[in-house]
Amino acid sequence: MPIYDYRCRGCGHEFELIVLKGTVAECPSCQSQELEQQVSGFAFTSAESRQANVKAARRQYIGSKDVRDKRVAEVEHIREHDAHDNPPPPPKKK
Repeated sequence: MPIYDYRCRGCGHEFELIVLKGTVAECPSCQSQELEQQVSGFAFTSAESRQANVKAARRQYIGSKDVRDKRVAEVEHIREHDAHDNPPPPPKKK
C-alpha cells in the first residue's frame, strides 16, 4: 500500500493518499481529480520543519555553557575597561 503526496491544482490543498488497486485519487477538500503528485520521502522536509530545526539549534547554541561563559567574560571585560577609561566622578562637596 504505497502512500503518495498530492497537491490539488484546483484549490491548492496538499494531502497524502493511500493508493490501493482501483483507487481514484481526488482532493478531499474539493473532490477535484486534477492533482499533482509531489515528491515525498524521508530526505525532503518542509519549510516549516526546516525553520523549526533552525530555531531549535539556535536555542541549543545560545543555551550552551560555552556561549554563556563567553558572554559573561565579555561583560566582565567591558566593565573592567569602562571603569578604567571612565573613572567615577569625584564626590560632590556640600
